Amino acid sequence: MRILFLGDIVGRSGRDAVIAALPGLRARLSPDLVIVNAENAAHGFGLTPEIARAVLAAGADVLTLGNHAWDRREIIPYIEGEPHLLRPLNYPPGTPGRGAGLFSVSGRKVLVANVMGRLYMDALDCPFRAVDALLASHALARTVDAIVIDIHAEASSEKCAFAWHVDGRVSVVVGTHTHIPTADARILPGGTAFQSDAGMCGDYDSVIGMQKEGAMQRFIRKLPGERLAPAEGEATVCGVFVETDDATGLARRIAPLRLGGRLASAMPE
Repeated sequence: MRILFLGDIVGRSGRDAVIAALPGLRARLSPDLVIVNAENAAHGFGLTPEIARAVLAAGADVLTLGNHAWDRREIIPYIEGEPHLLRPLNYPPGTPGRGAGLFSVSGRKVLVANVMGRLYMDALDCPFRAVDALLASHALARTVDAIVIDIHAEASSEKCAFAWHVDGRVSVVVGTHTHIPTADARILPGGTAFQSDAGMCGDYDSVIGMQKEGAMQRFIRKLPGERLAPAEGEATVCGVFVETDDATGLARRIAPLRLGGRLASAMPE
């Protein structure tokens, strides 16, 4: 199975780039499943139903979220009725939406889950225990053909620890949230593909997707200043491409993807 995962969409620049790129990426890479983190797609903070529909219509199969999940209040009624939009699994019981979903892909079943880290983040339920409970009823290569987890977290240490925790039990773990693509794409000994952060889909002539001046002044003056606004230059589409083994559900290959904008290009062949 071929899985394409794209990192955090940031603002109009990022979402326009993703919407424009997805048809070509589908034609070139022939992914069976496309997952996109969209939690910063609405002016850098949250997601609206209109943007969610546009990204899904462009070729995404599943959208994931993170700590900005509820920044746009209109997403709350929408997420209740949209199974292709996931919020972190480890939000408390009773939170709107769902943290995982089963999707039919070319006659195969894929489990996609979104979890959020706790180090330097909101104090949610434990992501390790949450995913253990999920995997107790979804066994790779027995009840599902592939399992993909987006861990939305600040600390690389927490993302790495999480990946080691589930190694051999899931197909792919991809980190999001820090907006910088890491150079550690690899397959762990148990067969789980991992990259600490997929990077953002946004303008890298910025401070993690936000206009430079306002972001710099927050560090220099230690005052909040005006609300940060997304950079609006040409975006780089960043993500990872994974191939899994149909017999085991484990990864056979992982490769980074970077398209357009200011970063060096990387395209899986």
